[in-house]
Amino acid sequence: MKDQHRDGPGDRAPAYEVHAIKYAELKGRPATDIFLGVDPHEAAVDMDYFVWLIRSAERTIVVDMGFTAEVAAKRGRTFLRCPGEGLRCLGVDPWTVTDVVVTHLHYDHVGNYALFPAARFHVQDREVAFATGRMMRHRCLCAAYEPDDVAALVKTVFQGRVEFHDGDEEIAPGISVHLAPGHTAGLQFVRVATRKGWLVLASDACHYGRHLDENLVFPLVTSVPDLMEGYRRLRKLASDRALIVPGHDPAVMTSYPRSLDDQALCVRLD
Repeated sequence: MKDQHRDGPGDRAPAYEVHAIKYAELKGRPATDIFLGVDPHEAAVDMDYFVWLIRSAERTIVVDMGFTAEVAAKRGRTFLRCPGEGLRCLGVDPWTVTDVVVTHLHYDHVGNYALFPAARFHVQDREVAFATGRMMRHRCLCAAYEPDDVAALVKTVFQGRVEFHDGDEEIAPGISVHLAPGHTAGLQFVRVATRKGWLVLASDACHYGRHLDENLVFPLVTSVPDLMEGYRRLRKLASDRALIVPGHDPAVMTSYPRSLDDQALCVRLD
């Protein structure tokens, strides 16, 4: 699938609702931990952790799985609630979800396989090859991977539950995955048809809106040129800048309305 026009999805594509579900946070990171090369005296930056829900009358797709309370304690993150609890608040039983898009295999995106026993997992060939290959010998590249999570993905391969993608591909009418290496070697983002146009769940192709708007770099990166090309593709494939949803930006929680009035940790993106 080649880069597509950024106009709206048209009448033939279904219009999905899309939700961001916050499950953890990290307060007060130095700005230099988030934006490569900025003034070290800049104010500290908070980081939010999300999973995402795509839903229509015909199908339900979850994007990423988050991490567990045990991993939160290990890595010093504040665990607010299990991602599965957030899904249930929106009326989705994770045990019945049939498709989960795994944007990449870093610990904060892929730590809850047990929540989705009926699911197929969509992942890029390059990401699995990278996370199981020789580059994992190097601390600067392997630190954000949990070996148990990578091994769990491999086990689901042997169970016939992994859908491999080699680049861009439509996985359902109006939903496609797009390869965007840079942060990792095989990261993918998700494009969704909504009533407002094409919405892009960037995941870590763009951690914060500021990365995209100022062409800044998150320090954990495998290829800066590829990351910059990913920004170009995000801009091209979304119908509007407001429909590009960064992967860790706390501003997501204040830029969109609550999914439900009593759910402070869920916002509706479409």
